[in-house]
Amino acid sequence: MKFPHIAYGTPRKLPNAKELPGRVVVLDIAFAADSGSATFDKVTGRFIEGLGDRLAMWIDHHDHVKHAEYAGDPRFILATKAQHGACPEMVTPERVAAAGPIDTVCCHLDFDGLCSAAKWIRGGEEPYPGADADARAIDTRMGTPSKRAAAIDRALRARPRDDGLKGIVIRFLATGATDTSLWQPIAEASGELEAMEEETRQIATRYRIHNDVAVVDASDRRAPYDKTYLLLLGQERARIAVVYDKTTVTAAARFDSGVNLLEAFGLEGGMPTRVSVARKQLAFVLERLGADPNA
Repeated sequence: MKFPHIAYGTPRKLPNAKELPGRVVVLDIAFAADSGSATFDKVTGRFIEGLGDRLAMWIDHHDHVKHAEYAGDPRFILATKAQHGACPEMVTPERVAAAGPIDTVCCHLDFDGLCSAAKWIRGGEEPYPGADADARAIDTRMGTPSKRAAAIDRALRARPRDDGLKGIVIRFLATGATDTSLWQPIAEASGELEAMEEETRQIATRYRIHNDVAVVDASDRRAPYDKTYLLLLGQERARIAVVYDKTTVTAAARFDSGVNLLEAFGLEGGMPTRVSVARKQLAFVLERLGADPNA
């Protein structure tokens, strides 16, 4: 099995297109939302322009108003989260074949993105039976993933900046998810999340609830915490959860909640059920959500 060059990206931070070898496929990376300094034009648009004809295919499942502009380009396979809860199910043998030979896979940093990369390397075949369903359960936070997928997800959340671990995960999945020597470091990293989860649960005790909005200040903490987990704990208490710290405000709701935070905040692009803005916009966010900042 030939492994391509692997690069990682997020909607707000993509690699330098000039540094990526050959033809490139992009998986599970949303178009940047037009909020803050990392706008579509400055990040996504510049990356697409930089790749030019070397862009073989872009597959993603995150809502964005700019999708319509690429509807006529067969290289762009773009859907909403309601259409596809996760990206791996969009990586099919037919699409891998249509893209032709590629040299670089650029993918998102989570289980969804890494599983998509592994499936691409496998020619569109699931790394193991049920991997697509696991990705949906993890990315939507609905349903129960297998123990194997849950452990990988926990490992990635425990070491979000460990690119070496991400590479191990891709190789483990791409080779059929059976190599025990590759599983060992994943299992070890998974166990490290417990301390982060304990800190997250402690922060969650400070949630304030008003008008079906749960708000918590995570600025002061003793150790790293898991923001996604903290938001989920808030959503157990109210329809919308808001977490803020010294730099960022993040609001989130269940993806099937019908909440559109982009409309609430007057933004374009990005996921309607999870939005991050600068800390200085906290009062604006709470006002738009009808939450009392002093509650």
